[in-house]
Amino acid sequence: MTTAAPDTTPDELDAVMERAAAAAPRLAAMAPADRARLLRAAADALDAAADELVPLAMAEAHYPEARCRGELGRTTFQLRLFADVAVDGAHLEAGIDEADPEWGTPRPDVRRLLVPLGPVVVFGASNFPFAFATAGGDTASALAAGCPVVVKGHPGHPGLARRTAELLTAALSEAGAPEGAFALVTGVETGKLAVTHPRTRAVGFTGSIPGGRALYDLAVSRPDPIPFYGELGSLNPVFVTRAAMAARGKEILTGYAESANLGSGQFCTKPGVVFVPEDAPLDSLVEDFAARAAAPLLNERVGEGFARVLGDLSDHPATEVLVRGSATTDGWSPTLLRTDLDALMAHTDDLLRECFGPATLVVTYADEERLPDLAGVLHGQLTVTVHGEEDDAVAPVLLSMGAALAGRVVWNEWPTGVAVTHAMTHGGPYPATTAPGHTSVGSTAIRRFLRPVTYQSVPQPLLPPELRDDNPLGVPRRVNGVPEA
Repeated sequence: MTTAAPDTTPDELDAVMERAAAAAPRLAAMAPADRARLLRAAADALDAAADELVPLAMAEAHYPEARCRGELGRTTFQLRLFADVAVDGAHLEAGIDEADPEWGTPRPDVRRLLVPLGPVVVFGASNFPFAFATAGGDTASALAAGCPVVVKGHPGHPGLARRTAELLTAALSEAGAPEGAFALVTGVETGKLAVTHPRTRAVGFTGSIPGGRALYDLAVSRPDPIPFYGELGSLNPVFVTRAAMAARGKEILTGYAESANLGSGQFCTKPGVVFVPEDAPLDSLVEDFAARAAAPLLNERVGEGFARVLGDLSDHPATEVLVRGSATTDGWSPTLLRTDLDALMAHTDDLLRECFGPATLVVTYADEERLPDLAGVLHGQLTVTVHGEEDDAVAPVLLSMGAALAGRVVWNEWPTGVAVTHAMTHGGPYPATTAPGHTSVGSTAIRRFLRPVTYQSVPQPLLPPELRDDNPLGVPRRVNGVPEA
């Protein structure tokens, strides 16, 4: 295990934040093509250092090489994707309403676009040491928006965080980034101070509900509250209709086992609870869980939290242990629990808990028409999955319920794996996230770190290029409410 760096002192943090604040107007003023060059240079530097970075990730996160290389590839892909987003300019939502004395109430010439918030503090996640960490999606989207980034390194992978930051800092500097555009700080107390620092304009966070909520409370209790974009926790429920179970039950249960145990159950989109008919044959699912080998968890803290929640669930009088996992020298083997819908509804606070690791709960039901009643007890989720048939009477209701509860509704597939695309939503109502109007994955994640500004009656030469009549950057715009040709 790599030795952690000493915690960043308050004076050091203050210097980092002051440099970030000084860099903010310079980074915001960079031409989109120049900002894109920064992101592509960062991606190139990380790709070139793969043989150095991957072993660090393997040692600190206990993931196999293929997983680490794949995640690094995803990370550099999203850096390049946000470079393309910066150049395209559609994310700026540029709009022009020309002066019109006949408009309802007479209107002046008003022109609107989104501008960067300023320095962003990013908290990396333990379970994605590349894609949700030092150079991950929050960092990529904030830099693309024109915001300096200060990353609070995760203690679960200190060596990887430090080396990634060194490579990123050098690549950004060489590509022309202003000093202070990126920095890494360390320490739990440092993270709290960074959230409350007067130079911080927004926070991106991926982690646990208790940790995220504590930082969220700090962010909104400041004298000047700031946006806190936190991804906290999710059960990602799966609903299997009677028709689907009858048509392809064994296939569904096999897919569930694969998804629930991917990465030792340490995905934020792990399906932690599945609802199946009471007469569903579970023998194959039990055999699948029982045959799976133990695997290491991310770190000691994750292991302790998993053991505590698993103990509560396993010992609860409303649950039956179908497969009892255990801790070994190789890690944890999977646990499979069962209850029924009536018991679940009677003990929702006890049983509907995220158990971050290789453990899941099967809930059997007698009447699928009761499944929509769960809308009242399932809190905000990242995903809701429905396995059904197109002619299922209950399917439209379950999909509608899913849309009310989650940011992504999955049909006859599995939620693990979040594609980095333009149409992706990785978010949802609290406690899945603290900002359900946004996503932390996909190109629209950039919207978190921008705010709208309207320029009224400003002369052409003084307007931002994106709002001038000649549109020199060619960004997509609406003029008088109509997309510009």
